[in-house]
Amino acid sequence: MGRIQFIHSYEDIISLENLLCAWKEFVRCKKCRTDVSDFKRQLFSNIYELHVDLRGKNYRHGKYHAFKIHDPKERDIHKASVRDRLLHHAIYRRLYPFFDRTFISDSFSCRDEKGTHRGFYQFCDFANRASQGFTKTVWVLKCDVRKFFASIDQTILAEIIGQYISDKEIMQLLKEIIGSFHSKKEGIGLPLGNLTSQLFVNIYMNEFDQFVKHKLKAKYYIRYADDFVILNTDRALLKSILVKIDKFLQARLHLSLHPNKVSIKTFASGVDFLGWVHFPDHRVLRTTTKDRMFKRLAENPKEGTAASYLGMLSHGTAYKLTQVVKTISIS
Repeated sequence: MGRIQFIHSYEDIISLENLLCAWKEFVRCKKCRTDVSDFKRQLFSNIYELHVDLRGKNYRHGKYHAFKIHDPKERDIHKASVRDRLLHHAIYRRLYPFFDRTFISDSFSCRDEKGTHRGFYQFCDFANRASQGFTKTVWVLKCDVRKFFASIDQTILAEIIGQYISDKEIMQLLKEIIGSFHSKKEGIGLPLGNLTSQLFVNIYMNEFDQFVKHKLKAKYYIRYADDFVILNTDRALLKSILVKIDKFLQARLHLSLHPNKVSIKTFASGVDFLGWVHFPDHRVLRTTTKDRMFKRLAENPKEGTAASYLGMLSHGTAYKLTQVVKTISIS
């Protein structure tokens, strides 16, 4: 059976109306940034010029500004120009609603009404159900894809997207954006800084999600970006699944598992997932997450910063940590 097809036209994406709506979404919380202010000075002429370039098939994606962040590990971020990022938003606002319908419900990264909190609550619910109320030992296979964004094969990505989008003009535009960046090898990698990259990696990994759910019949499976878990009471079954997962990722998506981040352990022993270490009757904050929290509070001890962390701590067993954060916010 064929895949559902994207119905919007190229004109729907590049229209002035869509570009203006995209600008309103893009500019939120960015009004004070210099590059955004510069673009805004001649906003309508800049948007119109972009529209004309797109309509005439003369658009070419610009270069990226590269920098590093530590969150907590070092990551390479590549930031596109305001003009290009505006187009990313225009594309995203048309493509995301369509592709989101094709994703499994237990994929939680970069999706509306999902996120880390919903992800780890689902994880705990799965553990409870798989173990029949923790009356049976439940095992957790936990994996991480090695160098995720830097390893995406652009040809495979375009082929997957092309199964849903038959419009050649849209596909040419998407290929222009996909091919505007490469990691260490031509045709490989997506930039962490692009809004479109968040959608593209979910489209890419949806192939894997569908394989795990429908071919491997894994009932208790959750993925958040490049981290995923599968729960089962049969440890031997999880070991056999791991072999099949590894083969599929390499053969279909040209991805590999991180050799130091693959484990099979009992839920009762504590499983580190989405910032928390989970146990049957409680969860505690991961040490690296806790250290990062105190570092940021020391650098920026404002009430708003403390409030965001108090909200995070409310999702776990963290009474003492909560009291410490409250003390910092008061002082």
